[in-house]
Amino acid sequence: MITINHFINGTYTEPAGGEYLDGFNPAIGAVYSKIAKGNAADVQKAVDAAKTAFPAWKAMPAEDRFCILNAIAEGIEANLDELAAAESRDQGKPFWLSKTEMQRASQNFRFFATAAVHFASESHQTDTRAINYTLRQPVGIVGCISPWNLPLYLFTWKIAPALAAGNCVVAKPSEFTPHTAHMLCEIANKASLPPGVLNVVHGLGSACGQAIVEHPEIKAISFTGGTATGKHIASVAAPMFKKLSLELGGKNPNIIFDDADLNEAVKTSVRSSFLNQGEICLCGSRVFVHTRVYDAFKTALLQEVAKMQVGDPFDEKTHVGAIVSKPQFEKVLSYIELAKQEGGTVLCGGHAVKPNGFENGWYIAPTIIEGLDANCRTNTEEIFGPVITLLSFETEEEVLNMANGTAYGLAATLWTRDLKRAHRMAEALQSGIVWVNCWLLRDLRTPFGGVKQSGVGREGGWEAMRFFTEPKNVCIAY
Repeated sequence: MITINHFINGTYTEPAGGEYLDGFNPAIGAVYSKIAKGNAADVQKAVDAAKTAFPAWKAMPAEDRFCILNAIAEGIEANLDELAAAESRDQGKPFWLSKTEMQRASQNFRFFATAAVHFASESHQTDTRAINYTLRQPVGIVGCISPWNLPLYLFTWKIAPALAAGNCVVAKPSEFTPHTAHMLCEIANKASLPPGVLNVVHGLGSACGQAIVEHPEIKAISFTGGTATGKHIASVAAPMFKKLSLELGGKNPNIIFDDADLNEAVKTSVRSSFLNQGEICLCGSRVFVHTRVYDAFKTALLQEVAKMQVGDPFDEKTHVGAIVSKPQFEKVLSYIELAKQEGGTVLCGGHAVKPNGFENGWYIAPTIIEGLDANCRTNTEEIFGPVITLLSFETEEEVLNMANGTAYGLAATLWTRDLKRAHRMAEALQSGIVWVNCWLLRDLRTPFGGVKQSGVGREGGWEAMRFFTEPKNVCIAY
């Protein structure tokens, strides 16, 4: 049994209330860890540690911060297999996928380590014999709350730029998947990160997360998770005038025109539909196919999905692992039943799977549904599982209306050989990200985020560094 405690002021710390949560291995549906159940007292300890550490960390030369953050990146690489194994046990994803995500976690730290030394201020000389320059100063103590779908990947996506910009962090990983964040703290110590600069508290969002959001000395909140939780965070943090970055839900369209490279579109759509059990906010859960190629695309897609193996995350042949938790498992199955009630036809999957030796785990077969109205609940609400719908269209206007017809606007994928159409559609789609003839090709320098109920603000590149700093204009007349 693994025990996961808070990490406060450079040491692992037992919860103030002495209580622990059960941590489950979703592949077998059994408890395998005990997780500190944090409360406001634990958050206060973390804030006190961060407050003490902040002056020295803020004043540290950027090159020194680079060295420490780069050492953390190297530490992740040196422990890649151990971290990946912990991630798969915690989250249920295939081990080969976890290894890829651990590499990305290392890249996050290395990228923002270099950002620490390249982030520059601006200056403007005016006609009135004066010069204006902009100071970029760290916010102070920031709160970073990360989700369970890409645990260390998104945890590092937040804390690395916060630290690079000179802030101290109070972070909370998801209570479902805290293990790799726990392991990262030891890596940070070995990299000589000063005590109190990074503090990690564990527990429920309703207690520990709430205490972070409402703490008056935490000046900025970066959150990735569900839209409903994001609304609540905004309702608490906005009246306190905290800086907010909210990366929320998605119901992303994947649009295939009749001039698309169907082989490539099918191959990539299998990934964009079912990678990580469909538990990625960027997955294309609504697949719109032009009527001329609808049948051909559907047939090819079904053939590819039929080859996907569901089961043991540590079997290298596994494509689809376990759903992260029993509540999420039940939620996804309930949406499949809702789709049937709404008139949908299940083309494949649509049921739980009990792999040999893993009968108590939480597995769902990759599911494809057609025959639903574009405005039904199944097509407008986020499911966050291995479930997609197929819809046909004939014109650009028609598919744009359907693609934009949800409360979300995170990502969109577009398949066409027509360059003019690609630009028209990319401009018209209500989405923070548009991929053309590809999916999940990421450049860490680009802004990441959504519109509408998919969030507020942008992360990535200079956008993240700007979020975690306050600009100050200084005007000097000469």
